[in-house]
Order: sequence, then structure tokens, then C-alpha cells
Amino acid sequence: MAAPSVGVLSLRLFVLAGFVTLYPRTLAATLPNIVVLFADDLGYGDLEIYGHPTSSSPNINELALGGLRFTQFYSTSPVCSPSRASLLTGRYQTRSGIWPSVFVPDCTGGLPSNETTIAELLKKQGYTTSIVGKWHLGVGTNNEHLPLNHGFDTYFGVPYSHDMCPCRTCFYPNDTCYNDCDPQYSNCPLFQNSTLVEQPVDLLTLDERYSQHATSWIADKATQDAPFFLYFAFQHTHHPQYASKQFRNSTLRGMFGDSLAALDWTVGQVMKQLRDSGIIDNTFVFFTSDNGPSLRNENRGGNAGLLKCGKGTTYEGGMRVPGIAHWPGHIKPGRTTELASIMDLYPTIANLVGATMPNVTIDGIDMAPILFSDTPKSRRESFFYYFTSPDPTVGVYAVRYKQYKAHFYTQGEGNSDAKNHDPDCRPSAKLTRHDPPLLYDLHVDPSEQFALNTTEYQDIVKKTTQLYNEFNANMEWGASQPANHDTSAEPCCNKGCTPFPECCHCGKDDRWNKYSSKVNRLK
Repeated sequence: MAAPSVGVLSLRLFVLAGFVTLYPRTLAATLPNIVVLFADDLGYGDLEIYGHPTSSSPNINELALGGLRFTQFYSTSPVCSPSRASLLTGRYQTRSGIWPSVFVPDCTGGLPSNETTIAELLKKQGYTTSIVGKWHLGVGTNNEHLPLNHGFDTYFGVPYSHDMCPCRTCFYPNDTCYNDCDPQYSNCPLFQNSTLVEQPVDLLTLDERYSQHATSWIADKATQDAPFFLYFAFQHTHHPQYASKQFRNSTLRGMFGDSLAALDWTVGQVMKQLRDSGIIDNTFVFFTSDNGPSLRNENRGGNAGLLKCGKGTTYEGGMRVPGIAHWPGHIKPGRTTELASIMDLYPTIANLVGATMPNVTIDGIDMAPILFSDTPKSRRESFFYYFTSPDPTVGVYAVRYKQYKAHFYTQGEGNSDAKNHDPDCRPSAKLTRHDPPLLYDLHVDPSEQFALNTTEYQDIVKKTTQLYNEFNANMEWGASQPANHDTSAEPCCNKGCTPFPECCHCGKDDRWNKYSSKVNRLK
């Protein structure tokens, strides 16, 4: 791996919140490898290690038992494109224009080129970089928004959610997809770097190919004299759930459980490769999810555990997610109740490798005092909750200050299910302003069931209101990137073919021809 540098071997002391913490990179002879494992729509209550009674996730269990498990870790959005932008830039998604919702295949926008991603920071420090899996930060009419334009050396994956295209087969041997998909768009594309190599993607072999690509890349980089950054963004457990022969009917939890088992296996393959390559002790691994569970899929959806509502909402179930940090010899295994967020990975990684952060507002806060101190303590005291479709005239919906959460606005959302047992979660629960805000103590009531008497907590109401007003006043909203649409932006390996988009097919999947013939017979 990389030769030692002055910055690596120098003693870096940080006086944070009254104590001193030492970055473990000062103890190592090389810069650490970094692996971020990012699940999709995985709820706080979905994993075995977080309490689900029938989920099977032995590899994630092992990761958690050997690492630090967060119980108060947050995504910055209850839907995926915005949270992915925050993870990669360390900034609330509104700053980079990833609002009001997510990218669909015909969006012409994407993550702005003037945003500096983790990959771009690390490349300046001599890292090689790769992304495997779901990008979901835009494609563009000429592939200008794909990962290779944002600091990644290689890319292998589907650039958005696999429900954003026609669904055909999701389970081995030839079982249909059991959720709504978007038949108006072209078939789901699989990209290698900036080349579309398969359309539609074969979901039944995708896990194996993702795993093979990631592990072979790790094995290759482990032999080279440079550290690496792998961002593995899974399609699982987003709907429609899918599973290959290896995992179909393999769990007690049905289709969702089979999909989760496939995710867990892939995590295990990555960790095994790190061990086999002899580099696990010099690799910082972080596992988390982009948002809460899609409850609208009911028995085929995820689970938020004891938290209220799910995906799409600013209740805890929508934005509190699993978080696991792993680095043998540097991160003490255990459990932490300290407050942190996905955007905190950005400054944590930057400081870990001695990178200079860009001269822009960084909303993330270094997690070193949680990860590497003998007396873990977060520097984060506040957190702000944005709805699925943020509106500059409304701003944030809720503010967390220490253990208190103040809802200034509440609203249900379709992803939390129109038939949810809790009417607050349903899309029929319209935007409601609360003055004074609804106030909860999340340390004693994480389910947000019992609102506090705001008269008795006037100091907390005053403080959260101050934070709310200041944050909204200082937010600089970037121009909306998902707002513009053009069919020319839809990925198609046969550009200009007809009839569009049905004609967009190529690669090894000959099931397309059978499907196409069937459709033609039905016309």
C-alpha cells in the first residue's frame, strides 16, 4: 500500500468538547482504505442486529459486533437522491439543488459539477476510487452527470432505482416483480464506466456481478502502492425486491427477507475480500442506509422498528437509519447513542486523510470524537429534517436539539402507506403548521407518541425555534436539478431507435426478445 507521508506520521491532536482525541491514522504507516456500504430503503428495524426477530443478516451482525453501532444516526432526507448528495458532499441537499425530490430517467440535471465529492477529495490525496451500484444523482443527455465526472475512476451499476423502468422478472426462476414500476421509461440500464453495457439489466444475476466487480477491484488495489475508496451503493432493499436462485425462498421473512439476505451476502463478500487481501486492519468501513423503509409495500416492505412512520416523512422512521463503523484496532466495538448523520462522513474522512475541504458551507461534523476517543462524545447538538419535496417557502419541517425534537410542520407521505395504522403517516395527513411546535424527548420517547407540554419546556421551545429560524434564514438554495425533463436524457443503448423507449435493449439478456415477442402478440 501507500508509502508513509509526513502528514500521515505527524501527530494530530484535536481538542474537542473539552477532551483530546488522536486520529488513528497517526498510528498507521499508511493512509487507510475507505469503504462506504450504502443500503437502499433499509429501515431502522430491518436488521437482526437492530432487533428484527426473523431477518437473517449474519454478515452485517458480524460487522456490527466488530464495530461501533449507532442508535441515533440520520439520513438528511426521507428519499434517496437527496441523501446520496449529502453523503458525498457533506452538505444538506438543498445547497446542491437536489430538491424537491429524486431524479427520474428523463431528468436532464444532476449533481452540479462545482460540488466536491468525497471521491474528489480523496483523489487529491492519492486514492483510487470506485463506485459499484446505484448512483441516482443524474445521468444527463450526454452522460455528463455520471460518477466518472465526480471523482470516481470506475463505475459499475444502475444509475437510479430499479423501479424506474419496466419490471419483468425479479425472482428466480421466472417470478414476476411484485411492486409498481415505471413502464413509461426505457429499460433499466447497466453502466460500466460511461458505457451502457446491458439493457434491461438482469436482476437475477446483478448481485453476483456487483460482488464480483467490487471484490476483484479490491483484490487488485490491495496489491498496489496506493490507498483506495470504494462506494458500494446497493439496489437492495428498494422495491421491487429481487433475489437470485441462491436467496429465493431462503428466509422466514418472505420476499423482503430474501432481498435482505442477498444484501447481507454481498456485504459479507466485501468483508471477506478485505480479510483475504490482508488489508482489513487498514480499512475504515461504514455501513448505513439512504432513508427509512418503504411501508407502502406493506408485507413486502421494510420495517422502522419502534420508530414512527417511514420513508417520505420527517418522523423518526423516515430518517433515522442504521449506522455501523468498523475498523479493527482503531474503533472500539460497542454501541453509541451519540447523534450523527450521513453528511458527517465527509469531514470525518477528510480529516482522517488530511484532505483540505472546499471553501463552501459544510454541514457535516467530524465524528472522530465518537469513533476514536475513549470517552465518545458527539460535537453535533442539532439536526434539521427536510421533507421529501422541500419548499423554500416552508424550509425545514423539524429540528432536533440534543434529545429534543420540535416539529414545526408535519405531513404524511405515500411511501409510508395510505393504509398505515397511524393516520399521521398516511398521504391524507396534509401539511400542518404547529405553533408552538410539537415537542418530543427522543431519549425517552423515540416513537414520538407523547408530545411534551411546551409550557413546561419553554427554554427548549425557544432554543429550537431559534435554531429553526437561523437555519432557514441562512440556507442558500441551489437551483433545482431534478426539475427539468427531456426524453433525450433517458439512457438507451440504441439511441435514435424506434419505437422508443421499448427499443432500448442490448447485452446478454435474451429474455428481452421473448418478452418483446409476447407484447407484439398481444397488440
